[in-house]
Amino acid sequence: MNRNYPIYNTTFIDDMRSLVEEAAQNFPDSIAISYKDKPSDKEVRKVTFTQWREDVRHLGTALISNGLREENVAIVGENSYGWCCSFFGVMAIGSVTVPVDKELPAQDIDGIITTTGCKAVIFGKTAEEKIKELLSNGGLKSVELLVSINPDSSIGKELPAGKRLTSIAELEAKGEELYKGGDNSYYDYTIDVNRLASIVFTSGTTGKGKGVMLSQANICLDMTLGMYNFDITRKTLHVLPPHHTFGSTVNYVGHLAQGCEVYISSGLKYVSDEIKEQQPTHLILVPAFLEVMNRKIWTTARKTGKAGLLKVMMKISDGLRAIGIDIRKKLFSSVLSAFGGKLELVICGGAKLDEEIIKTFDSLGITILNGYGITECAPLISANRNKYRKPGSVGTPILACRVKIDNPDENGEGEICVKGPNVMLGYYNNPEATAEVFDKDGFFHTGDYGRLDEEGWIYITGRKKNLIILSNGKNVYPEEIEADLQKVEGISEVVVYAGESRVQKDKITIVAEIFPDADLLKDKGINDIQKYFEDQVKILNAKMPSYKAVKRVKIRDVEFQKNTSRKITRFSIDKTID
Repeated sequence: MNRNYPIYNTTFIDDMRSLVEEAAQNFPDSIAISYKDKPSDKEVRKVTFTQWREDVRHLGTALISNGLREENVAIVGENSYGWCCSFFGVMAIGSVTVPVDKELPAQDIDGIITTTGCKAVIFGKTAEEKIKELLSNGGLKSVELLVSINPDSSIGKELPAGKRLTSIAELEAKGEELYKGGDNSYYDYTIDVNRLASIVFTSGTTGKGKGVMLSQANICLDMTLGMYNFDITRKTLHVLPPHHTFGSTVNYVGHLAQGCEVYISSGLKYVSDEIKEQQPTHLILVPAFLEVMNRKIWTTARKTGKAGLLKVMMKISDGLRAIGIDIRKKLFSSVLSAFGGKLELVICGGAKLDEEIIKTFDSLGITILNGYGITECAPLISANRNKYRKPGSVGTPILACRVKIDNPDENGEGEICVKGPNVMLGYYNNPEATAEVFDKDGFFHTGDYGRLDEEGWIYITGRKKNLIILSNGKNVYPEEIEADLQKVEGISEVVVYAGESRVQKDKITIVAEIFPDADLLKDKGINDIQKYFEDQVKILNAKMPSYKAVKRVKIRDVEFQKNTSRKITRFSIDKTID
């Protein structure tokens, strides 16, 4: 621990256009973006910061020529170089990005685009069929220009009246021609950093999302002030959905401003092979990814009969580090090779991460920095730091970000509230919802419960919407119980909730619904899965206050439904019990 731990050098970001320009000046020949056209390709395309600047500038110039300055532009599709250029290019000309989840049903995509009045939609290959469907059904009413990221779009030229189709490649070629011909409209414009710049619809694990309005100041200052906290390495692999702020702001804005190479993953099923092949030195992940990685480590060790040896080696290594001897890279080289062999750091956020997973990776030689963010805060609020961490905490607030606990109980726990330059402008076309989350002092109420210790470190207890309030007035945070249950061998996923009796409507029963790790249980010779978990829950119940006791164990045979951030959608769970 070191309360005087210094901040790192970082690049101050004014706005998106200046970010792109300064990155090209500071790191002209370094690789900005790398990717493959197809997952099976051997060739990796590498784009320098200079080339990236030109592509963004030419795209922006062409968008202006198409009347799209200060307009709303939707971006829907898989993560790609075109998606990245569109995100920066739209904001660099003073327009508003509306990133849309490609996994949404077509009608929901149309709802977001129409509600926000988007004049153009930029779409990737994976969204083409939904765009076709909407066009044939009279959707996308506000859209005039359709831009395909894929140069070989399958959308025909026969479009409804008033709509035009082009591609990013065509726009960039047109923009280059205009720029070289003296069109300086891309630069001849003063960006108002406090104006609306992006409308991000929250995925919502408890219901329908809202449109979070962010300015360029929100996004740029969040990353400027946030990146002072991290000593990032030179190469990362972009795994997260780009339509979420963790994917777009942290992975793209924060990293490209610092001259970091961002390799764009071809998709979830390719990630393991990509990590081995591309050898990133750090990753930006949500807990679900680390939970899977952790399980793979122990599953492999168990199947090779080396789980016991691995545990002993970790204890020996930890003991040696305590006296200043660090041989983790050599000692665990076979384990680390599954992560490319060069992985040093993982920055994790989006949900609570089991402290045991953090300890495991630390013992192996990979530092995990757990942080806390929310879309409404652009998203970063706090983070642990490379050599300044507290177990169980999500770190200290980033610079200029004030955090308070509203209405704390006897344990100091209450709702986490935030005030700072990263806090949103409000919810799109929803003044009532906006008023509900801001108090009279201008603090944003996050909906997360937690506490602050005497040094200002933040600890997350649970989500307000998930809170179980018992008839005796006691509060139960299901996330706390879930964290303890995750330590039970054989649990792959678990959700704790208030079960609602079909007969006694007012009776609340605390239920633990479990998706088991079938392979692990089989290896352990456990056949009666229900009894095994009921016995484990009894052991857990004996260690906690009686009012928190889990009364019912429910086993499921399929994974929980998740959103594209890999968070379990609690609202989709049937909570009724017999």
